[in-house]
Amino acid sequence: MKKLRVGVLFGGRSGEHEVSLVSARSVLRHLSTDKYEVYPIGITHQGAWYFGAQAREMLEQGSTQGLRPVTILPDPTRPGLWALEPVLERLAQLDVVFPVLHGPFGEDGTLQGLLEMAGVAYVGAGVAASALAMDKGLFKDVMKAHGLPVVRYRVFTRHVWETRPEEVLDACEDLAPYPLFVKPANLGSSVGVTKARNREELRAGLDEAARYDRRLVVEEGIPAREIEVSVLGNESPQASVPGEVVPGDEFYTYRAKYLDDTSQLLIPAPLTEDQAREVQRLALAAYRAIDAAGMARVDFLMHRETGTLFISEVNTIPGFTPISMYPKLWEASGLPYPALLDRLIQLALERHAERQRTVYRFRPEEEA
Repeated sequence: MKKLRVGVLFGGRSGEHEVSLVSARSVLRHLSTDKYEVYPIGITHQGAWYFGAQAREMLEQGSTQGLRPVTILPDPTRPGLWALEPVLERLAQLDVVFPVLHGPFGEDGTLQGLLEMAGVAYVGAGVAASALAMDKGLFKDVMKAHGLPVVRYRVFTRHVWETRPEEVLDACEDLAPYPLFVKPANLGSSVGVTKARNREELRAGLDEAARYDRRLVVEEGIPAREIEVSVLGNESPQASVPGEVVPGDEFYTYRAKYLDDTSQLLIPAPLTEDQAREVQRLALAAYRAIDAAGMARVDFLMHRETGTLFISEVNTIPGFTPISMYPKLWEASGLPYPALLDRLIQLALERHAERQRTVYRFRPEEEA
């Protein structure tokens, strides 16, 4: 059988650039060379695209030496991966793109929009679902509209924070008692997230979040267990067994996730059967509410005293590092890492075929 040509995109213009490189290392290592021709495509912090067998390693070193500048054109009549120098030249036709990009310019619908315009199949959620899941404020709005549980929250713009800081601080303190969590609306991996125990920490947290985004989210802090579920599928998604994160820090910070070896992943999570079923039900409901596709990890907060569940967020391009919960939960559910990658690529092709059924040209005479 002819091998599928898979472009793997990683790096990117995001505070999660380094996390993406670690995820890409695992994906590239586990994609079967018997089934796929793999094209590693690294995106620098500045947004430049480079292709080469050592693209990931070179980006890790902060270098692009020996790599070719490339792009994917937003023109479906000129498909594939194109070299930019010395002249515009097509290097390869791509059957599917696998974005291993976290955060803005990769997970937020912008890249998905380019791939839609290019007419290429890609792994994961579409434009709308990616954008909704990326923005923590809009995501919670959608959850509330669907009757799904979220903690109390407020959203402020950076402009409002910078011009009316005391008013914002007062509004946050009216929201809920301390502690409060402050987050950039459009970022993941706990980058820019702080826990505020008083007004001064709240002020510092809002300043920190404003470094990374123009939209700032302040959430009620509750004594919570952190439960996660992996979801896989398009029209008929399935939920994995739930897992639990026991942070080595006060909460699951960037350091606790990627730098320290102190956090624990409990798989399966120590839940009752009823609790596990409810977590899975809510995960699928959240996935469908934003019209996700391919994959997502749904994160929950479970109140330690009452057992009440709150949906925290949906990650449409979850981590694929060796310690990431998404592949680990599927492995525990009977789907090992290489088979998971195969399934994601197949789902991307199925979703693309479904898009191809849509008519984009209207002829009034055909309606007569």
